[in-house]
Amino acid sequence: MKYFLFPSLLFSFCLFPSFSFAQVSTSTSSASTSSIITEQAEVTAVLNQSNEQIAGTTVTAVDQSINIKIISGQDEGKTAIIDNDKFLSNVGDIIYVKHTIDQANGVDSYSASDPYRLPVLAFFIGLFILCAVAFGGRQGLRGLIALGLGFLAIAYILLPGILHGFSPIVLSMLVASLIVIVGSYITHGWNKVTTAAVIGMIATILLTSGLAYTAIHFGKLTGLGTEEAVYLNFDTGGHINFAELLAGGILIGLLGILYDAAIGQAAAVDELRKAAPHLSRGDIFKRALRIGREHIGALINSLALAYVGVSLPLLLLFYSSSSSGFLATANSELFATEILRAMIGSIGLILTVPLTTAVSVFFIVAPALAKKE
Repeated sequence: MKYFLFPSLLFSFCLFPSFSFAQVSTSTSSASTSSIITEQAEVTAVLNQSNEQIAGTTVTAVDQSINIKIISGQDEGKTAIIDNDKFLSNVGDIIYVKHTIDQANGVDSYSASDPYRLPVLAFFIGLFILCAVAFGGRQGLRGLIALGLGFLAIAYILLPGILHGFSPIVLSMLVASLIVIVGSYITHGWNKVTTAAVIGMIATILLTSGLAYTAIHFGKLTGLGTEEAVYLNFDTGGHINFAELLAGGILIGLLGILYDAAIGQAAAVDELRKAAPHLSRGDIFKRALRIGREHIGALINSLALAYVGVSLPLLLLFYSSSSSGFLATANSELFATEILRAMIGSIGLILTVPLTTAVSVFFIVAPALAKKE
């Protein structure tokens, strides 16, 4: 139990400020006579298909007129003809449609929403689980359990908490710390190495939170640089602090790579202690830090390339833009947000190595020296 005491105290430290930063949402939903229902439908016929030019551009897109039959929900069996300019559909395809009912204006219409992708998603999720268990064994299964609990914490604590008015950055710190504590002990067991890694990760989360908040504050970022953020702002009546939400997203995005760095450093300290018990804490710290420096190079590349992969459309826009200069484009909120996200995440990753190494030396090496004496 003593190994759990320190991360628990740090977790409580993260929890305490959330009460003072909590905000109670004061939005009231006005009475509305309209509603939108998402239903499944089958494409029974493609009545017309043509390439239409998007107004004001030279870009063309496929525009279809299709006949659909609702196969789920309260309108099951109902048929309709709808316009589809979002994706190409064929006869027999299953799609999602939005059913808009506006009683005040007498509007009852359907519009195409998305193709039916759930079977593909289920296949690759199943393949991922199979690979994790087949090649990772018991450790892979533990990792899957930790991953599942992490998603549950995000789905049932982080997202509802933000929508109910809690500070996004404080709540993100809390949930990130919870994921780190629970996930680490489930995956790597109840021991000093895991405890040292957990403390190092929580310390990194706290420091990275401060860096993210500082960068967003002085960079005057609003967090509304993306289309989905703007839609969410309207849907929630402007009651979410999107600048803090941006900082919280940086923390959650850092967690995955943070595990790798922290556990690796704690394990390195433990192995050095076992291989050379005569070394002092200072010597082991220096040797483990040299190992960590090699690790940092690889992890920074991994993190940077992950950001590049996610931001490929944004990078293509940047590359093809000729209306603004390089500095003006980089200064825009859209690009500045991604640059700061990558830089803060990388700084947090780098800080993980010395922090976790120092904590690991204190927890793992000191008891061994005390026994020797």
